[in-house]
Amino acid sequence: MEKILFGVAKQWIAGNTIDEALVTAQNSYKNGMSVIINKLGEYHTSKNQIENTISEYHTIMASFRKWKVNGAISVKPTQIGLMKSKKKCLNNFEILIRAATKSQTFVWLDMESSDHTDETIQIYENLLARYERLGIAIQANLMRSEGDLADLLSMGGKIRLVKGAYRENSNISFKSKQKVDQNYLRLMKILFENANEFGIATHDGIMIDRATELAKKNEKKFEFQMLRGIRDELKPILIKKGFSLSEYIPYGTNWLPYSIRRLKERKRNILLLGSSFISHQKMR
Repeated sequence: MEKILFGVAKQWIAGNTIDEALVTAQNSYKNGMSVIINKLGEYHTSKNQIENTISEYHTIMASFRKWKVNGAISVKPTQIGLMKSKKKCLNNFEILIRAATKSQTFVWLDMESSDHTDETIQIYENLLARYERLGIAIQANLMRSEGDLADLLSMGGKIRLVKGAYRENSNISFKSKQKVDQNYLRLMKILFENANEFGIATHDGIMIDRATELAKKNEKKFEFQMLRGIRDELKPILIKKGFSLSEYIPYGTNWLPYSIRRLKERKRNILLLGSSFISHQKMR
Protein backbone atom coordinates (compact mmCIF):
# COMPACT_ATOMS: atom_id res chain seq x y z
CA MET A 1 0.00 0.00 0.00
CA GLU A 2 2.83 2.40 0.86
CA LYS A 3 4.44 1.76 -2.55
CA ILE A 4 1.12 2.46 -4.27
CA LEU A 5 0.66 5.69 -2.32
CA PHE A 6 4.22 6.79 -3.11
CA GLY A 7 3.51 6.22 -6.79
CA VAL A 8 0.80 8.87 -6.49
CA ALA A 9 2.56 11.13 -3.96
CA LYS A 10 5.71 11.49 -6.06
CA GLN A 11 3.60 13.67 -8.33
CA TRP A 12 4.00 16.49 -5.80
CA ILE A 13 6.93 15.24 -3.66
CA ALA A 14 10.30 16.05 -5.26
CA GLY A 15 12.09 13.09 -3.67
CA ASN A 16 14.03 12.27 -0.51
CA THR A 17 17.10 14.48 -0.89
CA ILE A 18 18.10 18.12 -1.21
CA ASP A 19 19.56 17.51 -4.65
CA GLU A 20 16.26 16.04 -5.86
CA ALA A 21 14.45 19.11 -4.53
CA LEU A 22 16.92 21.44 -6.24
CA VAL A 23 16.72 19.59 -9.58
CA THR A 24 12.94 19.95 -9.40
CA ALA A 25 13.32 23.62 -8.46
CA GLN A 26 15.61 24.21 -11.41
CA ASN A 27 13.04 22.70 -13.78
CA SER A 28 10.32 24.90 -12.27
CA TYR A 29 12.48 27.99 -12.70
CA LYS A 30 13.19 27.12 -16.34
CA ASN A 31 9.43 27.01 -16.85
CA GLY A 32 9.03 30.56 -15.56
CA MET A 33 8.21 29.85 -11.92
CA SER A 34 9.83 30.75 -8.63
CA VAL A 35 9.99 28.01 -6.02
CA ILE A 36 9.24 27.47 -2.34
CA ILE A 37 11.07 24.46 -0.89
CA ASN A 38 9.82 22.70 2.22
CA LYS A 39 11.59 19.88 4.03
CA LEU A 40 8.91 17.47 5.18
CA GLY A 41 8.64 16.66 8.86
CA GLU A 42 7.09 18.22 11.95
CA TYR A 43 6.78 17.92 15.72
CA HIS A 44 10.51 17.29 16.10
CA THR A 45 11.69 16.87 19.67
CA SER A 46 15.21 15.43 19.33
CA LYS A 47 18.19 17.76 19.11
CA ASN A 48 19.58 15.87 16.12
CA GLN A 49 16.33 16.13 14.16
CA ILE A 50 16.11 19.85 14.77
CA GLU A 51 19.76 20.54 13.96
CA ASN A 52 19.64 18.42 10.79
CA THR A 53 16.55 20.29 9.61
CA ILE A 54 18.21 23.67 10.17
CA SER A 55 21.35 22.43 8.41
CA GLU A 56 19.37 21.30 5.37
CA TYR A 57 17.59 24.64 5.07
CA HIS A 58 21.02 26.30 5.26
CA THR A 59 22.22 24.15 2.38
CA ILE A 60 19.13 24.90 0.29
CA MET A 61 19.47 28.65 0.73
CA ALA A 62 23.17 28.58 -0.09
CA SER A 63 22.42 26.51 -3.21
CA PHE A 64 19.81 28.76 -4.81
CA ARG A 65 22.32 31.07 -6.49
CA LYS A 66 24.59 28.18 -7.51
CA TRP A 67 21.65 26.33 -9.08
CA LYS A 68 20.37 29.59 -10.64
CA VAL A 69 16.98 29.41 -8.97
CA ASN A 70 14.80 32.19 -7.56
CA GLY A 71 13.72 30.48 -4.39
CA ALA A 72 12.23 30.68 -0.92
CA ILE A 73 12.00 28.22 1.95
CA SER A 74 8.92 27.31 3.98
CA VAL A 75 9.54 26.22 7.57
CA LYS A 76 7.19 24.64 10.10
CA PRO A 77 7.87 25.98 13.62
CA THR A 78 7.44 22.51 15.16
CA GLN A 79 10.26 21.15 13.02
CA ILE A 80 12.81 23.58 14.43
CA GLY A 81 12.08 23.61 18.14
CA LEU A 82 8.56 24.79 18.97
CA MET A 83 7.88 21.47 20.71
CA LYS A 84 10.72 22.36 23.08
CA SER A 85 9.76 25.99 23.66
CA LYS A 86 8.80 29.16 21.82
CA LYS A 87 12.17 30.67 22.81
CA LYS A 88 14.08 27.73 21.32
CA CYS A 89 12.09 27.96 18.10
CA LEU A 90 12.64 31.72 17.87
CA ASN A 91 16.38 31.28 18.37
CA ASN A 92 16.50 28.69 15.58
CA PHE A 93 14.52 30.92 13.25
CA GLU A 94 17.03 33.67 13.96
CA ILE A 95 19.80 31.29 12.83
CA LEU A 96 17.92 30.70 9.58
CA ILE A 97 17.21 34.39 9.13
CA ARG A 98 20.91 35.25 9.36
CA ALA A 99 21.61 32.77 6.56
CA ALA A 100 18.62 34.07 4.58
CA THR A 101 20.00 37.61 4.83
CA LYS A 102 23.28 36.53 3.23
CA SER A 103 21.58 34.70 0.38
CA GLN A 104 18.65 37.14 -0.01
CA THR A 105 16.20 34.26 0.43
CA PHE A 106 12.56 34.77 1.30
CA VAL A 107 11.42 32.75 4.33
CA TRP A 108 7.83 31.60 4.89
CA LEU A 109 6.57 30.49 8.30
CA ASP A 110 4.21 27.61 7.68
CA MET A 111 1.06 27.57 9.79
CA GLU A 112 0.23 24.30 11.52
CA SER A 113 -2.73 23.24 13.65
CA SER A 114 -4.58 25.83 15.74
CA ASP A 115 -2.70 24.62 18.84
CA HIS A 116 0.29 26.59 17.57
CA THR A 117 -1.32 29.61 15.87
CA ASP A 118 -0.68 32.13 18.65
CA GLU A 119 2.95 31.12 19.13
CA THR A 120 3.62 31.12 15.39
CA ILE A 121 2.21 34.62 14.98
CA GLN A 122 4.20 35.87 17.99
CA ILE A 123 7.42 34.43 16.53
CA TYR A 124 6.63 36.02 13.18
CA GLU A 125 5.97 39.44 14.69
CA ASN A 126 9.25 39.25 16.59
CA LEU A 127 11.25 38.32 13.48
CA LEU A 128 9.49 40.75 11.13
CA ALA A 129 10.86 43.66 13.10
CA ARG A 130 14.36 42.55 12.03
CA TYR A 131 13.97 40.87 8.66
CA GLU A 132 11.77 42.18 5.87
CA ARG A 133 11.78 39.18 3.51
CA LEU A 134 9.55 37.13 5.77
CA GLY A 135 5.99 35.85 5.34
CA ILE A 136 3.42 33.80 7.24
CA ALA A 137 0.53 31.53 6.22
CA ILE A 138 -3.03 32.35 7.23
CA GLN A 139 -5.70 29.63 7.08
CA ALA A 140 -9.14 30.50 5.77
CA ASN A 141 -10.79 27.61 7.59
CA LEU A 142 -10.15 29.26 11.00
CA MET A 143 -12.75 31.74 12.27
CA ARG A 144 -10.04 33.86 13.90
CA SER A 145 -8.14 34.50 10.66
CA GLU A 146 -9.81 37.78 9.66
CA GLY A 147 -8.70 39.34 12.96
CA ASP A 148 -5.22 37.86 12.65
CA LEU A 149 -4.96 39.19 9.11
CA ALA A 150 -5.89 42.72 10.19
CA ASP A 151 -3.27 42.67 12.95
CA LEU A 152 -0.55 41.31 10.68
CA LEU A 153 -1.27 43.77 7.86
CA SER A 154 -1.13 46.68 10.32
CA MET A 155 2.54 45.85 10.93
CA GLY A 156 3.40 45.23 7.28
CA GLY A 157 3.13 41.44 7.35
CA LYS A 158 3.43 39.41 4.17
CA ILE A 159 0.73 36.77 3.88
CA ARG A 160 0.32 33.41 2.17
CA LEU A 161 -3.42 32.73 2.08
CA VAL A 162 -4.30 29.03 2.26
CA LYS A 163 -7.52 27.15 2.93
CA GLY A 164 -6.05 25.04 5.74
CA ALA A 165 -5.00 21.39 5.87
CA TYR A 166 -5.64 20.52 9.53
CA ARG A 167 -8.83 19.11 11.00
CA GLU A 168 -10.07 21.58 13.61
CA ASN A 169 -12.88 21.75 16.14
CA SER A 170 -16.16 23.14 14.82
CA ASN A 171 -16.24 25.88 17.47
CA ILE A 172 -13.12 27.52 15.99
CA SER A 173 -13.27 26.57 12.31
CA PHE A 174 -15.56 26.54 9.31
CA LYS A 175 -16.40 22.94 8.43
CA SER A 176 -18.22 23.15 5.09
CA LYS A 177 -16.46 23.83 1.80
CA GLN A 178 -18.91 26.64 1.09
CA LYS A 179 -18.06 28.52 4.29
CA VAL A 180 -14.31 27.99 3.91
CA ASP A 181 -14.51 29.26 0.33
CA GLN A 182 -16.56 32.28 1.41
CA ASN A 183 -13.98 33.15 4.05
CA TYR A 184 -11.12 32.61 1.59
CA LEU A 185 -12.75 35.06 -0.82
CA ARG A 186 -13.35 37.56 1.99
CA LEU A 187 -9.72 37.39 3.15
CA MET A 188 -8.44 37.55 -0.41
CA LYS A 189 -10.42 40.74 -1.04
CA ILE A 190 -8.86 42.26 2.10
CA LEU A 191 -5.40 41.37 0.79
CA PHE A 192 -6.00 42.98 -2.57
CA GLU A 193 -7.35 46.12 -0.92
CA ASN A 194 -4.86 46.49 1.94
CA ALA A 195 -1.78 44.29 1.52
CA ASN A 196 1.42 45.10 -0.32
CA GLU A 197 3.00 41.69 -0.97
CA PHE A 198 1.19 38.36 -0.64
CA GLY A 199 0.64 34.87 -1.99
CA ILE A 200 -2.65 33.34 -3.16
CA ALA A 201 -2.03 29.66 -2.43
CA THR A 202 -4.80 27.63 -4.04
CA HIS A 203 -5.56 25.19 -6.85
CA ASP A 204 -9.24 26.14 -6.85
CA GLY A 205 -10.22 27.57 -10.23
CA ILE A 206 -12.96 29.77 -8.75
CA MET A 207 -10.51 31.37 -6.30
CA ILE A 208 -7.93 31.84 -9.05
CA ASP A 209 -10.47 33.48 -11.38
CA ARG A 210 -11.59 35.82 -8.59
CA ALA A 211 -7.97 36.73 -7.85
CA THR A 212 -7.34 37.63 -11.49
CA GLU A 213 -10.44 39.85 -11.40
CA LEU A 214 -9.30 41.59 -8.21
CA ALA A 215 -5.83 42.07 -9.71
CA LYS A 216 -7.35 44.16 -12.53
CA LYS A 217 -8.85 46.56 -9.98
CA ASN A 218 -5.96 46.60 -7.52
CA GLU A 219 -2.39 46.71 -8.77
CA LYS A 220 -0.58 44.74 -6.09
CA LYS A 221 2.60 42.71 -5.86
CA PHE A 222 1.35 39.17 -5.39
CA GLU A 223 1.92 35.66 -6.68
CA PHE A 224 -0.06 32.51 -7.13
CA GLN A 225 1.35 29.51 -5.24
CA MET A 226 0.62 25.92 -6.19
CA LEU A 227 1.98 22.50 -5.36
CA ARG A 228 4.40 20.92 -7.75
CA GLY A 229 2.51 18.54 -10.05
CA ILE A 230 -0.94 20.03 -9.43
CA ARG A 231 -2.76 22.16 -12.03
CA ASP A 232 0.19 21.92 -14.41
CA GLU A 233 -2.14 22.69 -17.30
CA LEU A 234 -3.07 26.05 -15.73
CA LYS A 235 0.34 27.28 -14.60
CA PRO A 236 1.71 28.25 -18.06
CA ILE A 237 -1.55 30.04 -18.85
CA LEU A 238 -1.24 32.24 -15.75
CA ILE A 239 2.44 32.91 -16.48
CA LYS A 240 1.63 33.85 -20.07
CA LYS A 241 -0.93 36.33 -18.75
CA GLY A 242 1.84 38.00 -16.77
CA PHE A 243 1.12 36.65 -13.28
CA SER A 244 3.92 35.59 -10.95
CA LEU A 245 3.72 31.98 -9.81
CA SER A 246 5.69 29.97 -7.27
CA GLU A 247 5.71 26.20 -7.17
CA TYR A 248 5.67 24.70 -3.67
CA ILE A 249 8.16 21.81 -3.59
CA PRO A 250 8.12 19.44 -0.59
CA TYR A 251 10.87 16.85 -0.24
CA GLY A 252 12.03 14.31 2.32
CA THR A 253 11.32 10.87 3.72
CA ASN A 254 8.29 12.01 5.78
CA TRP A 255 6.10 12.12 2.67
CA LEU A 256 3.38 9.72 3.91
CA PRO A 257 1.70 11.77 6.71
CA TYR A 258 1.95 14.91 4.58
CA SER A 259 0.33 13.22 1.59
CA ILE A 260 -2.46 11.68 3.65
CA ARG A 261 -3.24 15.09 5.16
CA ARG A 262 -3.39 16.68 1.72
CA LEU A 263 -5.88 14.05 0.57
CA LYS A 264 -7.99 14.26 3.75
CA GLU A 265 -8.02 18.06 3.66
CA ARG A 266 -10.86 18.25 1.17
CA LYS A 267 -12.75 15.64 -0.87
CA ARG A 268 -12.10 17.84 -3.88
CA ASN A 269 -8.35 17.25 -3.49
CA ILE A 270 -8.79 13.60 -4.48
CA LEU A 271 -10.61 14.62 -7.66
CA LEU A 272 -8.06 17.35 -8.35
CA LEU A 273 -5.19 14.95 -7.80
CA GLY A 274 -6.77 12.42 -10.16
CA SER A 275 -7.30 14.95 -12.94
CA SER A 276 -3.79 16.37 -12.47
CA PHE A 277 -2.34 12.85 -12.54
CA ILE A 278 -4.13 12.07 -15.82
CA SER A 279 -3.10 15.41 -17.28
CA HIS A 280 0.51 14.81 -16.20
CA GLN A 281 0.54 11.41 -17.91
CA LYS A 282 -0.76 12.93 -21.15
CA MET A 283 1.98 15.58 -21.07
CA ARG A 284 4.78 13.05 -20.72
